[in-house]
Amino acid sequence: MTSTIFHLDLDSFFVSVERILEPSLKGKPVIVGADPEQGRGVVAACSYEAREYGLHSAMPIKEAYRLCPNGIYLPGHHKEYVRFSRAVKRLLERHTPQIEQASVDEFYMDFTGLQRIYGSMFELAKKLQREVKEQLSLPSSIGIGSNKTIAKIGSDYAKPEGITYVLPGMEKEFLAPLPVETIPGVGKVMKRKLTERGFYFIADVANTPEDYFAAAFGKYGLDLWRKANGEGSRFLNPRGVQKSISKEHTYGKDEIDLSKIETTLFELTAHVCQNLRNLNLQASTVSVKLRYSDFVTVTREQKIKPTDDDKEIYKTALSLLGKAYSRRVSIRLIGVKVSKFTEYAEQFTLFDEKAAARKRLLRTITKIRDKFGFAAIRFGGFK
Repeated sequence: MTSTIFHLDLDSFFVSVERILEPSLKGKPVIVGADPEQGRGVVAACSYEAREYGLHSAMPIKEAYRLCPNGIYLPGHHKEYVRFSRAVKRLLERHTPQIEQASVDEFYMDFTGLQRIYGSMFELAKKLQREVKEQLSLPSSIGIGSNKTIAKIGSDYAKPEGITYVLPGMEKEFLAPLPVETIPGVGKVMKRKLTERGFYFIADVANTPEDYFAAAFGKYGLDLWRKANGEGSRFLNPRGVQKSISKEHTYGKDEIDLSKIETTLFELTAHVCQNLRNLNLQASTVSVKLRYSDFVTVTREQKIKPTDDDKEIYKTALSLLGKAYSRRVSIRLIGVKVSKFTEYAEQFTLFDEKAAARKRLLRTITKIRDKFGFAAIRFGGFK
């Protein structure tokens, strides 16, 4: 049986929520992200009115302000974004239990074999879109396809508030004229590598032998070729897949004092570990990212024994910082990330009371922070 996968993408989600909170923002160029007066950070989201000036997500806020000085710049209300996202998911769950939330504003749904119940899939998409708009005041776009890749590309194809239904068997024809960067996962670097080799459109990739991409790009190349040929995953993970937890800080003024950088890393690690424990996870890989003032970015990674302990993760992060900070150039951004998760399990032994006490302490601290705020209790240094 051919799968029927929906991908619902909330259009300019952060901006849409801001307009619900403040209706006077409708029709105006709105930018959610960093403070333009500081000139640091990036655009998290922008309205379609702002995009007419050339703005887009992830653009440096300084460049955005130069292009659109009369825009309305907002820091964002992240708790509200989460609240509305949960409301959207509850609404969609009325129609199917098979939902995978890919991000705060993206949802996959599996309607395979349900045509007899719902009839036209296109009409069902219109109904979902209408309910989200009428009940939550959020605009959305929907893609329908035989797999997740096609559905996701389809939801982007007719934004804003569009519906794209790629009929089974028409995947390659639909993809052929689209630029290579349309394929999920193709960023600026990969786009440049592809165009340097003469691959400008998805058809260029699809019509080239699979072996070429395997040799040129390895496993990633095979995945790219398959996506270009209309292939993709048909299976949803209703629980979602938490692949990593990260926290970054961009300095208001480039920093060169190592002790201050280490203090920032200490704070970031504490936030990451708090999230780990809230999700009942342990991490076995730690990564540190540095971005120098000249925008050169360095990342270092190390495997560790699975843990959620601030002390162990910070010790590893500090070692990675020493390896990454190899230039006497000031730092613009620092970040820490943990990944490769396993679920936490209570495994106290009779002969390791010290470890058991440490685990109880960490969970008590987590509960206090959850109730009274992160700043309610802090660790001392771990050096």
